[in-house]
Amino acid sequence: MKTLLAGGMLLAAGTVFGQDAKLKGDIKGLGNIEVKLYYYEGVEQKTGTIKTTDGKFEWTGKMPEAQKVTLMFPTRAAWVYLEPGNISITGNADSLHLLKVSGSKTQKEADDFEATQEPFDKQLQPLYAAYSKGTDEEKLAREEKIAAIRGEMKQRENKYIAAHPESAFSLSLVSDRAGMGNYKDIQAIYDLLGPGVKASATGKRLAERLTVLKRSSIGEQMLNFTQNDVNGIPVNFASFKGKYVLVDFWASWCGPCRAENPNVLKAYNTYKDKNFTVVGISLDDKGENWKKAIKDDNMPWTQLSDLKGWKNEVSQYYGINGIPSTLLVDPQGKIIAKDLRGEILNKKLRELFEEKSK
Repeated sequence: MKTLLAGGMLLAAGTVFGQDAKLKGDIKGLGNIEVKLYYYEGVEQKTGTIKTTDGKFEWTGKMPEAQKVTLMFPTRAAWVYLEPGNISITGNADSLHLLKVSGSKTQKEADDFEATQEPFDKQLQPLYAAYSKGTDEEKLAREEKIAAIRGEMKQRENKYIAAHPESAFSLSLVSDRAGMGNYKDIQAIYDLLGPGVKASATGKRLAERLTVLKRSSIGEQMLNFTQNDVNGIPVNFASFKGKYVLVDFWASWCGPCRAENPNVLKAYNTYKDKNFTVVGISLDDKGENWKKAIKDDNMPWTQLSDLKGWKNEVSQYYGINGIPSTLLVDPQGKIIAKDLRGEILNKKLRELFEEKSK
C-alpha cells in the first residue's frame, strides 16, 4: 500500500517525517573515544559527534528519512542504515565491520539481501588475494573472472531494485553504484526506482550525481581543460588531439594508484610510438609529494595538477569519488572507455593497436 500526498508525491506506506533517529550503542572494547557520524538532514550534510564511555553511547539527530550513514572510528569506518525511531548498535571493537543494528527496518532489509550475496563474496576473496600473481594471461583471466562475478552480483541488485522500487535500501544500492559507476548502467537502474524515493533528499542527490556522471559516459567529448605541469607551465588538453590518451586520475598518497603505476608505465612504453600517450591528473595538494612520486615511480608522461586535492577542478567536473580512475579518449577527443586498469587496460589497448592492424 502506498500513500499519495498533495502535490502528487507517492510514498511507501509507513514513511515517517520529522522524527529523530535515537541511537544507543554498546561496542565492547571500544573504551572512551569520539566517533564521527556523517549523515544528511534533508539536503544538508551533517557531522555528528558521539562520545563513548566504556564503549557505550547515545546520540539523537534529525533524520526525516532512512539513509546509509558513516560511522568513523579511530581505526576504520563502518556503514549502517539509520531511520526515525529507536535504534541500537552492538558489537566488538575488533570487528567493527560486523556491527549488529536493531530497530532499523532498512538495515534488516540490507542484512537480508547481503546474505544472498555472500556466496559471491566467498568466490571473490581468493581471487583478490592472488590479484597480482602469475603471468599476464593468468592475471587477465583472474580479472575477467572478478568482473564476471561482480556482474552477477549487480544483476541480483538490479532484480532487487526492480522488485522493491520504493525501498530506501534500493535507493542506497543505486547511490552506491553511482559512486564509481558507468552512466548508462546507473541511469538504467535509477529508472527502476519509484517516484517516492526519487523525490526524497537522497533521490534528488542521486539525480544530481547522474548529471555529473553523464559527462564521462561513452561517446561524450572530453573536457578541454588547462592545468599546470610539474614546472608550472599550463598545458591544454586540446594539445593531445589526434592521439589516444589515457587520462589517469591518481595521487602520491593513494596506495592502489602507486600499485597500478607500473602497469600504466608498461602500457605507455608498449604503445607510445603508436599514437598513444598518458596524461596524469594528480589529486595531490603538496607539490613536493607529487613530484617525488612521479620520480620514484618513473612516470615519463605529462603530469598535471592544480594541487587542490580532492577539489581538483577536472576530477570534480567528472565526479571522481575514488582513485585510481581513468578515462580513455580517442584521437577526436571522445571518451571510449572508463576505469580501465590492470590487464583489462592492456587488453583494450591490444584491441586498439594490435588486433586492428592485423
